[in-house]
Amino acid sequence: MSSYIFETLAKRGKAEGVDDSVRRRDARTWFRTAAQAVNKVSPSRMLNDKKNVVQQLDTDSIGKMYMFFYDPKLKKELPYYDTFPLIFMIGPAKGGFMGINLHYLPPFYRAKLMDAIYQTINNKRYDETTKLKINYSVLSNASKYRFFRPCIKHYLNAHVQSGFLNVEPKNWVSNVTPTTERFRKATKDTVWSDSENMF
Repeated sequence: MSSYIFETLAKRGKAEGVDDSVRRRDARTWFRTAAQAVNKVSPSRMLNDKKNVVQQLDTDSIGKMYMFFYDPKLKKELPYYDTFPLIFMIGPAKGGFMGINLHYLPPFYRAKLMDAIYQTINNKRYDETTKLKINYSVLSNASKYRFFRPCIKHYLNAHVQSGFLNVEPKNWVSNVTPTTERFRKATKDTVWSDSENMF
C-alpha cells in the first residue's frame, strides 16, 4: 500500500486529464468529482460489522480510524455538525475524546492531510497493530499538518449514539474519497468552503 495517498489519487487525476500542477482548481474539482462518483455508503450497514465494532475508546485507540453516530450536545448553537464522523482519535478529553474528523475537508485536502499524517505511522503491516503516532501537540507545531485545523473536534461519550467502527488500516485509503459525511444545518460545500478559509 502506498503511504502517499494524495500522490496516488493525483496520478489517477492526471490519467483523467488533470494538469500536472495538483494545486490548481481543476485538480480540486477532479477530487470532488471522484468522491461524488463513489456509491453512497450506508452507515448503519457499516456498523453491523460486529468484528470491528467496539463500544468505547481508550488510550489504545489513539492513532486509529473510527466511524460512529453522534448527536452533539450544543447542536442548537452550532452552525453545522456531522452526525457520522470519520475520525483519527488523537487523545482523551474531558468527558470524551479528541478526534480529527476528515469529513470537514474536501477530498483534495483530505488526501493531502492523510499524506502528512501517514508519515507518523508506526509500522507498514496495515493490520490491527498499525496506528498513527499523533497527538494535538505534534499536529499544532508542524505546518505540514495545517489542514487538520478545521477537523479537530471534541466528542462527548454521552452523546455517542452507536458503537465505534474500527476502520482497518488496509481500508484507510479507500475512506479518503467516499462521501459518508452526514452534515446537518449546512451542505458539505458550505462546510468545505469554511474549512478552506481556515488554512
